[in-house]
Amino acid sequence: MHRLLGILAFLCASVAGLASAEARLDVRVDIAAQRMTVTTSDGEIHSWAISSGRKGFRSPNGVYRPTRLERSWYSRKYGGAMPYAVFFRGGYAIHGTTAVGALGRPASHGCIRLHPANAAKLFALVRKHGSGNTRIALNGAAPDNLSRFAKASAGTKHKIAKAKVKTQKAVLSAKQQRPGPAWGEAREQILLRPAVPAGAIGFQPLSGPGWR
Repeated sequence: MHRLLGILAFLCASVAGLASAEARLDVRVDIAAQRMTVTTSDGEIHSWAISSGRKGFRSPNGVYRPTRLERSWYSRKYGGAMPYAVFFRGGYAIHGTTAVGALGRPASHGCIRLHPANAAKLFALVRKHGSGNTRIALNGAAPDNLSRFAKASAGTKHKIAKAKVKTQKAVLSAKQQRPGPAWGEAREQILLRPAVPAGAIGFQPLSGPGWR
């Protein structure tokens, strides 16, 4: 009887350990969509807007586990508060931000920003399930609107320059094709002028009253 009770106790402990090992927190960051999806083995599902690294400060793609948790953290490098920080690679972390108006587009120095309430929720879930049972995956690339705008601007400038050159060529061509003075008409005008009397050619002294 005692042996049977021992076996049952062992089985119960094994099942409990197995259930604990299967407890899992899955965090997926879609950088292209600027969203995070959080799912747990016990049925919780969350979808939150994020801000990933802006141009020049890309967020690192890959699969990670939390390395440390900091409820209240301040970045001395960039001078900003990082509440409910879940660090996953060096100085990169998922954390809350006061710049909630920027959520939904790239705005950070490489970290993944969340609304403070959502960051607190994620922080609590990582503590509940444990860092060893938490998987953090970052995928995709941020939409680079600034580069697209720069390319479009360059294309527009190129088109404007081509249009100016085309206009200048058209003006020059029109000037070249413009007819010059009609020599025939000018010659006729010269020939139609009153002829100078033959006797008037040369110097002739005036004569008349008052002259001696």
